[in-house]
Amino acid sequence: MQTRKLPRAWPVLAATAVLCLLAYWRALSLPLISDDYLQIQLGRDYGPMTHWRDLARDALYRCRATSILITYWTERLFSATPLVLNVSSLLLHVLNTWLVLALGYWRIIGWRVAAVAACFFAVYQGHQEAVMWYAALPELLVFLFTVASFLCWIAWLQKEQWREVWYAAGLALYILALLSKESGVVVGPLMAVAAIAHGRRLREWWWRTLPFAALALADFLTIYAARANHLHFQDGTFSLSAPFWIVVPVSVGRLLWIWGLISLCALFHWREHKWLRMLCVAAAWIVITLLPYSFLTYMPRVPSRHAYFASVGLALIIAAGALSFREHFRALPWAAAALATVLLAHQCVTLWVRKHRQFLERAAPTEQLAELAGRHNGPLYLECFPYDGSIAVLVVKMTSGDRVQLTLDAREARRMNATRINLCAPQRDAARAASAGTTGGQL
Repeated sequence: MQTRKLPRAWPVLAATAVLCLLAYWRALSLPLISDDYLQIQLGRDYGPMTHWRDLARDALYRCRATSILITYWTERLFSATPLVLNVSSLLLHVLNTWLVLALGYWRIIGWRVAAVAACFFAVYQGHQEAVMWYAALPELLVFLFTVASFLCWIAWLQKEQWREVWYAAGLALYILALLSKESGVVVGPLMAVAAIAHGRRLREWWWRTLPFAALALADFLTIYAARANHLHFQDGTFSLSAPFWIVVPVSVGRLLWIWGLISLCALFHWREHKWLRMLCVAAAWIVITLLPYSFLTYMPRVPSRHAYFASVGLALIIAAGALSFREHFRALPWAAAALATVLLAHQCVTLWVRKHRQFLERAAPTEQLAELAGRHNGPLYLECFPYDGSIAVLVVKMTSGDRVQLTLDAREARRMNATRINLCAPQRDAARAASAGTTGGQL
């Protein structure tokens, strides 16, 4: 595939889009899940231009401005139904998959590797949360703008025409990346990796990274200065003293398991030295893109949505392994097709069956609360809700408006004479029956 011959590029673009749809078509039927309601409300609160000043003052959500604006305009133009939101996430995943394909423009990677990597990235189940959970929209957007900015840097490094225009475009896209999520700061280290991999002398490029470094520093300082009002500094989910030296290797190990490990073992066994430089780039990519997420305190590894960025490195490793496998088994032309079929089936079946079931289970509490609230009038007292109480308030508000007054406080419930519902897993059927008026009572 040639860089600038569009007729030959279209089949690959179409194939990767089809693979995205093949892997994630079941996710289009998923209902809203917990923080999806918060994402919709943030769009309503901060999306209108008249509210942008309030958004700029919010220490946490100003770093997610792009996702908030997209949610706002999605609801304005198409409504905020689960299908519409899920389709928008899938379309962004398709765009991001095409950006992985565009990495073939980088001569160190090349189009053959990028095409195989994009196919794997399209169906990979390990980052499914970023695609299947609408509230993870910032992950898709920070990837979109960061990789696009990085590609502009590659064009500058490779001394293409309009070199300074590419540089300016990369800087503009970097600002959008920082407005998508804090992890957009990885552009700077990735730029350094690319320049070193190209063998460029330090004096040729270091000063070009200064505007990016200055923006990253300013972004960090504004966040740190507002830490007293920053949710993630206050709720214990993020800490600069978190054991990142444990989280990073554990997360890398989980990312590589099992196909990445198989590919590395095969490449080592066949002594494929020609892939060494690209494998070093892939390893650096994985570590750099996982590092911003490794200061979380609530898990010993990064969640699947945070592996979305790092999975590009995994895709490059698997692409190298797959191409080497094809070369070593040229006498068996069916072998490469069989391997691709097994890999594809493993990813897709996992998404269609196990992951889909898990997301339905995660959505069950909010779906049941929405169903109960939709049938009820008057005050409700909610017990045993597995998510934060603010999510329950948003579910009831979006489902029933002012018809239902929700309380999570037992004393207030007695004063209001509220209907009691309990969403503990063994009692959810009873709660649904209570909503229909067949059982249950007043406090």
